[in-house]
Amino acid sequence: MIEQALGNPPALRSIADLAGPRPWPLAGNLGQIRPERIHQHIERWSQHYGPIFRIQFGATPIVVLSGHELVNAALRDRPDGFRRPSITAQVSDEMGGRPGVFMAEGSVWRDQRRMVMAALAPHAIKAYFPSLVKVGLRLQQRWQQAAQQHSEIDLCEDLKRYSVDIIAGLAFGTDVNTIDGGEDVIQRHMDVILPEVARRSVALFPYWRYVKLPRDRHLERSVQHLSSAVDALIASARQRLQDEPQRREHPANLLEAMICAADQGGSGVDDIAVAGNVTTMLLAGEDTTSNTLAWMLYLLQQHPAALERARAEVLRVAPDPAAFSIEQMDSLDYLDACAQEAMRLKPVAPFIPLEALRDSVIGDVQIPKGGLIWCVMRHDSVSEQHVPHAAAFDPERWLQQGSGAMNKQLSMPFGAGLRTCPGRYLALLEIKLASAMLLSSFDITMLGTESGAEPEERMAFTMSPIGLRMRLAARSH
Repeated sequence: MIEQALGNPPALRSIADLAGPRPWPLAGNLGQIRPERIHQHIERWSQHYGPIFRIQFGATPIVVLSGHELVNAALRDRPDGFRRPSITAQVSDEMGGRPGVFMAEGSVWRDQRRMVMAALAPHAIKAYFPSLVKVGLRLQQRWQQAAQQHSEIDLCEDLKRYSVDIIAGLAFGTDVNTIDGGEDVIQRHMDVILPEVARRSVALFPYWRYVKLPRDRHLERSVQHLSSAVDALIASARQRLQDEPQRREHPANLLEAMICAADQGGSGVDDIAVAGNVTTMLLAGEDTTSNTLAWMLYLLQQHPAALERARAEVLRVAPDPAAFSIEQMDSLDYLDACAQEAMRLKPVAPFIPLEALRDSVIGDVQIPKGGLIWCVMRHDSVSEQHVPHAAAFDPERWLQQGSGAMNKQLSMPFGAGLRTCPGRYLALLEIKLASAMLLSSFDITMLGTESGAEPEERMAFTMSPIGLRMRLAARSH
């Protein structure tokens, strides 16, 4: 009372002072969690214990932050105050991983970030836009065939192929054409590796260091194949640069730009970093964007008024997919709002774990150097205390101005601060192009699960909808 009267700050709490779910012996709270539902378990605990509380993975205490101001403060204290947990980097290293800008920290991250940000800047993406439209038209043709045959579409699978084809062209200058049935070997192995990184990062005991199960041997084969495929891409790009030296002045794709940067003295980038960023681009090009797009289309189908408003905007602004322009995509404000609303309700990265690089204070809690925090990205953003009618899918909230404007710090699907996702412009462009093509060309006659229930959320490396199927009918013009 005296300290408060004198204006002194309240006493800080330690992690041990925090409330939280009772841990089990040895396992901590891991025994109460299903890995594929881990985000939902911790979100429910957030509703019970409030904006800051304590959980335990094995013997390791973790501070959970669910209040948006606390989360925002932690994210903005990167890269100097917090990093991704060292256990994740260790797991990646054990798999033979090579760090890209996603996993890199400190000065290594700063060196790589300049290169990746330049490659993913809006002006660079705009130069690639005609190729992006080509992939969109390829998806349109595939869906036209499905509509003519009255066949069901595996929505998530088709959207993954769409995203892979886009990122392969942008990153490597290659046309893999997985939409028409081609196979992207690199992505097939990524689908094995990334879930294992997530699983091992929260494992109670690192058994794989002592004994290899069949899944671990399968993982090792995928890691080996991935490394060989990425090395081949780099070697091919280096050969092109050697055969055509003028390409160094104007690299034709991200891979060539990264190699040119790596070859400059003092760049801080080498072929290992280039290889890491190749795999990072593949990750960014598939699960995150395709799952967001799948969730958005599902939510639009569940809300016919929003769907028809989005369609009306597309038909007014960008009615012909073959003639799409970057200016048209940038003008689709309501469609952009639909994407923002989908990411608020169904963020594909529903949590971000971090590790303190120094003694820190979050709220009134002391976080020691090496301490772990868990940022819940879907809490205040779906709370009635912060968002009116928070459970409703209402894209209009993102278009309001003045006092009714949406607080952008409530929903941070691309992170915050210096480590905001550098591919956010490309991701939103992919989402708008695919959805504009769909809305201008087709009527959705069915989009949902076989049972008719809301699709389950499954957490692997990202959060995806399970079992979404779609039927289309071609629109007459």
